[in-house]
Amino acid sequence: MPLVRTVELTRTYRSGAADLVVFDGVNLEVESGECLAIVGESGAGKSTLLHLVGALDRPTSGTIYFEDRDLSQLTDPQLAEFRNREIGFVWQIHYLLPEFTALENVMMPLLIGGKNHGEAEREAAVWLGEVGLADRVSHRSGELSGGEQQRVALARALVTRPKLLLADEPTGNLDLRNGEMIFDLLRDLHRSHQLTSIIVTHNLGFARRCDRVLQLEAGRLAPWTGAA
Repeated sequence: MPLVRTVELTRTYRSGAADLVVFDGVNLEVESGECLAIVGESGAGKSTLLHLVGALDRPTSGTIYFEDRDLSQLTDPQLAEFRNREIGFVWQIHYLLPEFTALENVMMPLLIGGKNHGEAEREAAVWLGEVGLADRVSHRSGELSGGEQQRVALARALVTRPKLLLADEPTGNLDLRNGEMIFDLLRDLHRSHQLTSIIVTHNLGFARRCDRVLQLEAGRLAPWTGAA
C-alpha cells in the first residue's frame, strides 16, 4: 500500500471574477520508503501540492489518502494532531524562533504534542546530534550560519519521528557548499530512519539523486524526461 495517494486532486483559487486552476485531476502514489523529487517552473503549483499532501490546506476536490486514512474525513483539530505526529516539514526559509535556542526550537513540536519538558529536551538533544550540532544546542538562530539554521530546521522536522518528510526547496537559500551538505544530510536521514520523502527542488542535480522524479507542468504531474 502506498504511504500517500491522491485521487483526482484539484485546487482552484478565486481570482477576481474567475477561478485560477492551480492543478486539476492530479493522481499521485508515493510508496513507503521512497524519496520522490518534484520539479517544475515557479508558479506551477509544487508548493501547493505539498501543502495539500501535508494537510496544511484542503483540496477543492479530490481525495488524499495517508495509508488507509482519508484526510478529508478528519476535523481541523484531528488534522493538526496528524501533522504533528506523522509529517515533518522543511521549508526554504528555516522559520526558527529567534528568541529561542536551537534546542528549544527543536523541542517545540514535542511540547505541542504533549511530551513533558525533560523528555522533549532529551530527544531534541539527540536530534541535534544527528544533524551534527551537538555543540550548538544553546545558540540562538542569529548565532548560527545559514547551513546550521537549516540543520536545526531539519532536526525540528524529524524530532517527532514522522513517517513522511516534506521538503520545499530545502537548499534554495543556501550557497552551493551548504546546499550540498543539507541535501546529503537529508538523504542520509531518509535512509537511516526509513522515511518517505517528497522534495520540491529547482536543483536538477539533486532531483536526479532521488529515487524518482516527477514534473508538475500545466496542472499535471508526469515523469520527468530529464530535459533542463
